[in-house]
Amino acid sequence: MIEITNLSKKIKNKSILDNLTISIDGGVIGLIGPNGAGKSTLLKILSTVTRPSSGEVKIKGFSVKKETTKVRKQIGYLPQHFQLYPQLTGASFLDYAGNLKRYTNVDHNEEKNRLLQELNLTDQKESKVKTYSNGMRQRLGIAQAMYGNPNVLIFDEPSSGLDPDERLRFRQLIANYPHHKTVLLSTHIVEDIEASCDTLLVLKKGKLIFHGTPEELQRKGEGFVWEFELSEGNSNILHGLQITFTKQTKNGHLYRAISPVAPIESAEAVDPTLEEGYMTMVEWDTR
Repeated sequence: MIEITNLSKKIKNKSILDNLTISIDGGVIGLIGPNGAGKSTLLKILSTVTRPSSGEVKIKGFSVKKETTKVRKQIGYLPQHFQLYPQLTGASFLDYAGNLKRYTNVDHNEEKNRLLQELNLTDQKESKVKTYSNGMRQRLGIAQAMYGNPNVLIFDEPSSGLDPDERLRFRQLIANYPHHKTVLLSTHIVEDIEASCDTLLVLKKGKLIFHGTPEELQRKGEGFVWEFELSEGNSNILHGLQITFTKQTKNGHLYRAISPVAPIESAEAVDPTLEEGYMTMVEWDTR
């Protein structure tokens, strides 16, 4: 579905992506990494918004450099910062999106009404976008990306601005998306990754440092996650530690921390969460 070969991107002699080679088939793939890892740049290249400096990317066999129009017919894209026309209503914006995607083999009115219903926008469909909340605008952005059930969906921080109920609705939409198609999801919200993704990609400084299942990434934290209790006044021990959990107790505080060695003698090694496995991978590069 997506073939990335020796892909690099430089901006003003700064390397943003460094010789990536990735093969992605159907399913839901999570793209994660620290700020500045190159995630948004990769998604922009896949969506033909930005051209690579070198290397090749093919989507359904079409080159993003040489067959841009054919690639765009395969994808739906929600960028991190999505701009809407404020004077349009929600319904008329989807009319506009449908006109841009008129090559899709769908009944426009049926598709528009389906998406408005699934994204919980039916009651506001005749209201102007300028009156929408941030969450409503984000949901309209998700709707335009999903119009026509494209073969590849590319989402950059799709849960941004969504309340918990709408995040659950979004996860359900992704779970129900045809499994033979591909959803590429970049997000900082670990719960969305854990609930939705079959495969994870981790980028760090433009390099791919992990490609595997959520369970495999979680196991990267084994032997690095510690739990211990500290009495009041002993917080100096925490200096330099990656703390992942804090809870007040009767005698002080209970902590979980990431460290290659026990932070204190009484610390106990515990099973890592997915987030702790990811943090261990990024910090200690446990490939």
